[in-house]
Amino acid sequence: MNMNNNADTQKAADATKNLVNNAADSAKEGVNSAAETAKEGVNATRKAATEAADKVQEGLESAQKQVAPVIDDLAARAQELASRSIHFCADTSERARQQLQCAAEATNRYVVEQPAKSLVMAAAAGAAIATAFMWGSRSRR
Repeated sequence: MNMNNNADTQKAADATKNLVNNAADSAKEGVNSAAETAKEGVNATRKAATEAADKVQEGLESAQKQVAPVIDDLAARAQELASRSIHFCADTSERARQQLQCAAEATNRYVVEQPAKSLVMAAAAGAAIATAFMWGSRSRR
């Protein structure tokens, strides 16, 4: 009977060993399967992130292509406006200089033609300016 028990014990040990090995193999397969699934998930996420980044880059490039001509147009208009403004200022300055020159020539002619009246007018203008300064200095006190 002892032999039978030893054989039964050996069979039970072998069966247990087989079950443990099968469980270990199943666990390894499960871990490997989970690792493979996780790896596929990471790769899919990377691919989706790369595609999203590519789409963003394309969108930025498209926006830049649309905005660049507008910026160029605005810069050209600003340059044109600046150029017209410079010419306008130059023309206005020249006209003012010519008008001042005409006024100076007219004043010189009047002084030459009417020296006595010019002297009286200059004295009156000087007196008016002096009076204005005196009133101004008194009102400040």
